[in-house]
Amino acid sequence: MVLICGVDEAGRGPVIGPMVIVGISIDEEKESKLQWIGVKDSKLLTPKRREVLYEKILEIVKGYKVEIIPPSQIDAALEDAEMNLNWLEAIKTAGIINKLKPNKAYIDSPSNNLKDYKNYMKNRITNKKTELIVEHRADKNHPCVGAASIIAKVTRDKEVAKIKKATGQEIGSGYPSDPVTVEFLKKNYDKYPDIMRKTWAPYRDIIKNRKQKKLNNYLG
Repeated sequence: MVLICGVDEAGRGPVIGPMVIVGISIDEEKESKLQWIGVKDSKLLTPKRREVLYEKILEIVKGYKVEIIPPSQIDAALEDAEMNLNWLEAIKTAGIINKLKPNKAYIDSPSNNLKDYKNYMKNRITNKKTELIVEHRADKNHPCVGAASIIAKVTRDKEVAKIKKATGQEIGSGYPSDPVTVEFLKKNYDKYPDIMRKTWAPYRDIIKNRKQKKLNNYLG
């Protein structure tokens, strides 16, 4: 019997909140069950449908592993000359695969260079016999990756809900393209530093503008 695993993430792009990486494992012959219940790329599903599938997926899969990566860890990776967001994701993905111990792992690659991303991750896989299939749009092509994307998205949404509750404010989606998120950043950039990615351009722009404003006021 072949144990397969699918790995995907949610929340690479937001300026607020964590990135979530999830891996699920399932016997290869049972993967069709995921397709049967309606598993697909999480971006193609409504929030309500994702939540329903979340519970069904956990009933079907053999195992799963969730990695919640806070903004501070993302910032640290981007400030490290030898790291970037892709390598951070590869390291976390390898750790998930090592925990789930599949014979075959399907990974949705964030990198344009599939070969380099695969090799970087392969060097961190404990079982060298594990077959790695690294693709773009793997969440659309493989139900096991689609299932991981749903778990990741629902988990990320729960983390955003926690932030909203903790701040008592509407923060939007957390993405820089969201006007509600941008407005929240402008008003609260110095109040809730732990939830914000300080290496992201929107945050840096706010800090830069604030410093310039102070300088202008000082110079009169």
